Amino acid sequence: MTQTADYRIERTAGVATVVMVGDWTAAGLGRTADRFEGAASELAGADFDLSGLGAFDTAGALVLSRAHVLQGASGLSARPDVQRLIEFVAPSVSAVDAPRRKARGVLTAFLDRVGRVVFHMGGEVKHTFIFYGRLLVTLGNLMAHPNRIRVAPTVSLMERAGLDALPIIFATNFFVGATLGFLGEDLLQQFGAQIYTVELVGIGMLRVFAVLITAVILAGRSASSFAAEIGAMKMNQEIDAMQVMGVDPFEALVLPRFVAMFTMTPLLTFVAMMAGLLGGMLVIWGVIGLSPAFFIQRMLENVSIQQFWIGISQAPVMALVIAAIGCRQGLEVGGDVEQLGRRVTTAVVQALFAIIIIDAAFALLFMELGQ
Repeated sequence: MTQTADYRIERTAGVATVVMVGDWTAAGLGRTADRFEGAASELAGADFDLSGLGAFDTAGALVLSRAHVLQGASGLSARPDVQRLIEFVAPSVSAVDAPRRKARGVLTAFLDRVGRVVFHMGGEVKHTFIFYGRLLVTLGNLMAHPNRIRVAPTVSLMERAGLDALPIIFATNFFVGATLGFLGEDLLQQFGAQIYTVELVGIGMLRVFAVLITAVILAGRSASSFAAEIGAMKMNQEIDAMQVMGVDPFEALVLPRFVAMFTMTPLLTFVAMMAGLLGGMLVIWGVIGLSPAFFIQRMLENVSIQQFWIGISQAPVMALVIAAIGCRQGLEVGGDVEQLGRRVTTAVVQALFAIIIIDAAFALLFMELGQ
């Protein structure tokens, strides 16, 4: 039969001793627990006599530990099993009852958040350089051993990342070129210079818009695909299995995607340029009345081939950045689906941000070069 837990204070020669009796268990504590914790300040520094306890479990140990009365006790008399149970429960209670940090001000919280973001960006830059370094080592090894190049996966990825994206890239750039034609005609007619819409469409599509729109589409399409594919393999421990079998994941997964993107992006950019020029030409023919033959002749006379090379030279850089971001985020995936979703989203966002930065950098570079 369970005996109700209780305690009494005995004073001898000015020394207070807390004598605990009964069953200090979950069933026997009752309201004694609240009464004991409420008198904790009065009991602090006293001796404790636990030798007369009946049953004792973690509930009793929890009450003693939460009251924080044993730390300052000058003497403790208890059975070995009771002492071991108190020592077992005390660390967890200390962790729970640790004082909380004071609420920070708005400015402190803002600066802390900014600092964390900067620290995270620094880590991203560091891991990106590590990724590129490992990729260069893998590329060097394959150049030394060409027989290890995986041709079949590379060709398959060229089809998926390149040819399969052809319809959407053609259609998007066609309408971008048409929009440029409408915009140029509407603005230039105020000055009686609609004829210069040809140059606007030609230079805009060849120099900027074709490569930019193509890169944006590939960032949303291929970067997310690379991150999802490699991330799913990482999540299912397929990459770990490849390493156990002696297969380099960079050689088997990353490098074929780099080669596919590096090869197909300039070709897709060229198709985008032609689609944009076609869209602009049809708008100029229908709205202004300039024939396709006149459009082509004016393009050849007033839009130099240099504009084409400026645009196409950006495509390989865009391809390398898109492939790198997609593959690296895929390799960073942890062991759950939430991580996979976050990494795929991060791959697309980082790729789009990088594309805008690269485009601006090229624009400044060619402006400084007088091109």
